[in-house]
Amino acid sequence: MTPPETLGPVTSLDAAIAGRLKRDADGLVPAVVQDATSHDVLMVGWMDDEALHRTLTTRRGTFWSRSRQSYWVKGETSGHIQEVREVRLDCDGDTLLVVVDQTGPACHTGDRTCFDADRLL
Repeated sequence: MTPPETLGPVTSLDAAIAGRLKRDADGLVPAVVQDATSHDVLMVGWMDDEALHRTLTTRRGTFWSRSRQSYWVKGETSGHIQEVREVRLDCDGDTLLVVVDQTGPACHTGDRTCFDADRLL
């Protein structure tokens, strides 16, 4: 797989933030997306430095698609946007929490969250 940082524009992510991120071998960090009001986990996406920079500057959930090898903004085609209220980095620096106001369903299946379908316990 081609690392996403080589596919997109040169990132403008603040060096202090970039220095705290622990990325996987592909330069990605998982981003857990949570509803600001209900606190439900809506979805999990992947971000590289550029996706995080775009999210922080536009306040729209922006992710790296591992299958399409491109950036995507949640709701760009569906209208089910994520207005980002805050972004937090976990204590290890290897996971992001993105707190959003979600318009419409968050899951590509049309469910409110990506975790509605299969309850294991």
